[in-house]
Amino acid sequence: MKEQKQTNNDLCTEYGISVKAEAESLRDSLLDVAGLSELFKALADETRTRILYLLSQRELCVCDLALIMDMSLPAVSHHLRLLKVMRLVSYRREGKQVYYRLNDDHVTDLIQIAREHYLEEA
Repeated sequence: MKEQKQTNNDLCTEYGISVKAEAESLRDSLLDVAGLSELFKALADETRTRILYLLSQRELCVCDLALIMDMSLPAVSHHLRLLKVMRLVSYRREGKQVYYRLNDDHVTDLIQIAREHYLEEA
């Protein structure tokens, strides 16, 4: 930690530090995003993002997803397992079928906002 402070001091002697009074509270605020990078890692995979996008439109079973995405059932199941662990999707059973959906409105919002942002850039 001392090395980092030394590096910051070396860099900032020329430009000055503008957040000295707020540095501690800003550093503490970093705890609010602990684990958030794991969520973005899950979303960074295009297949998982495509699954989430499809589930944002409607509830689907593994067979439906495999057909739509032209993938094998085990491959889709693998991605769904990770999405479940990340609490991005949930499921319900209907007989032998298992239907997947987005876990909550926050996930839907993430997908919609990211899509809108992407379309703005295009």
